Order: sequence, then C-alpha cells, then structure tokens
Amino acid sequence: MAKSLNSNLHQAKNAKKDEFYTQLSDIERELMHYSHHFKDKIIYCNCDDPRVSNFFHFFSYNFEKFGLKKLITTCYKNQDMDLFSKNESEQAIYLEYNGDKNNNKIPDPEEIGINYLEGDGDFRSQECIELLKQADIVVTNPPFSLFREYVAQLIEYDKKFVIVGSYNAITYKEIFKLIKEDKIWLGYGFKGGNAYFKTTYANDFAKGVYDEQTGIVKFRNVTWFTNLDIAKRYEDLILYKKYTPEEYPKYDNYDAINVDKTTEIPMDYAGAMGVPITFLDKYNPEQFEIIGSDYNVKDGLLPEIINENWEGKVDRAYLNGKRMYARLLIRNKRL
Repeated sequence: MAKSLNSNLHQAKNAKKDEFYTQLSDIERELMHYSHHFKDKIIYCNCDDPRVSNFFHFFSYNFEKFGLKKLITTCYKNQDMDLFSKNESEQAIYLEYNGDKNNNKIPDPEEIGINYLEGDGDFRSQECIELLKQADIVVTNPPFSLFREYVAQLIEYDKKFVIVGSYNAITYKEIFKLIKEDKIWLGYGFKGGNAYFKTTYANDFAKGVYDEQTGIVKFRNVTWFTNLDIAKRYEDLILYKKYTPEEYPKYDNYDAINVDKTTEIPMDYAGAMGVPITFLDKYNPEQFEIIGSDYNVKDGLLPEIINENWEGKVDRAYLNGKRMYARLLIRNKRL
C-alpha cells in the first residue's frame, strides 16, 4: 500500500495537479504547537485560494487569540483553468485581514480587504514577492511539484515557515542540505501518519485512496516542514538496545552499521549508523549528528564513509549484495 501511495503522489506531481486543500482539523492539530510564535506577527498564506482556504479560516478565527498583526493570503490563478481555485473569477485576488472591528470575534466579510492582483498570483511573481517581504511567518500547503523552488524562495528571503510537503522531499539534495545544516526540520506530522486532502481531481493518481463521496484523498508520505523552534526537537529518543555485530551488520561498501528501525538505534555504538529517513521524525540535534546521506556518498562527498576494502563503484549502501532503500548516516553525539 505504501508503495502505491508513493507512486500516486509522484503521479500527481508529474501531472502538476497540485490542488490539495488541507483539512482544518489537520491544520489545528499541527499549528497548536506553534501558537507562541504568532504573537504580533504577519502571517502569509501564499498558496491558498483565499475564498476556500482552511489556513485563512484558521488564522482569521484565531486572530485575537494568537495576537496576530495581520493575515494575508493569495493563490495561483491559472488563466486557462482553475488550478487552485473553485471560483469562476478570471482575476487572482488576495485577502488581507487586520482583526475584528465590531467585537464579535468573527472575521466578517466587511472586515476582510479584497484586493485584485495584476498577475495570476503565482508565488514567484514580483507582486507576491512584495507581499512575502512583509510577512514574518509563511504557513501553507505549497505545490508538490514546486517544493524545491518554493523552499528556496523562503530561505532566500529569510522567512520563518510551517508548510506541508512530501516526505520524499527529505531526499532532495537541496532540502536535505538544509536539514543537515539545521535550517529546516520536520514538524509534528499528521495523525497516524495519514494526511487527508480535499481535491477536485478524482483521476488515476488517487486510485485506492480517493473517496468519491467526500472528495477526500489520503496520502501517507506527507508531513510538515518548519524552521520554527518547537519542543519536539529537544525530546531525546529513548535508546534501549545494545550493539551486537550480528544484529547490526556493517554495509558491504560503507564503514557504517545498518539500523532497520529508528526505535532500534543501539545505545552504545559510537560510529556511523545508517537509518531510515523516518529517523528525522525523532531527530534531536543535541543527541545525534547527521553525517550525511547515502546520496552524499554516491556523489563523492563522504569518502571517509567508504569501506577501505570495497572494490566496487561508489554507490548507495549495499547489505549482503542488496542495494538498500534511502538511508541517512548519523552518529550519537553523546558517545
């Protein structure tokens, strides 16, 4: 099933059908952990149809509770078809909300400023970049197919953010570099690892996970990425197993042991360890060091990891002649 879900998400990416509306319950569950960051801040949701966005709904109804300074939301409006919009309007808009004016604690329509954009609302357009410059924190579900470019823009303009992305983005060279440098990390994630999105595309990418009655599609390989400090980052992973060469064999080509599950990282091994990318859900930078990834080894960036007796080509990790799925290479700092 996991393989099917991964291929479904890739198919959506390749087709550039990125219209996935995040559920309000998922937004509430994640963002409750960041509420202390929002006071006196300008929040920008720049990949959200302002008229149907649950991000705009969440922040506008919690504007006073969080003590926000301003809320802005924009979305991409393709001139040929409604990619991110359920409306028939031919012009992209952005909404601006500055808080409750009549003391009913509800964002009434007359309190929300509606502004028309000259362009199509693409986050890369100059007018959207000008809005981005105003913002303190960006919170949204950006297009899966443009994730690298989207994150690069946030880093370029030095913005704080909480965004949704594919778990596979961890293996992107540009994203992994930021993770290794502690410039971006994983949030709390979706409940039970299941992310549910409203979508208008009921085609092949959603086979097996699309509910025609609700219009909801489920993915398991989606998570939250952020650069806002959260308590989760400083929670120690409890280690309980001891190292044995039988249970933790070394790779054929790496001077590192294989660990199949994050929960089974040995407590007493000081050398390099290969772990699944799901390790990042439990990653505490005070407890572990990320040495790199098997892709870094393949690219010749970690020659010290190569087994000195290895005579084959430099590649991803092999164990007993079998090429392993993506691995991160880590070390226990406290040993």
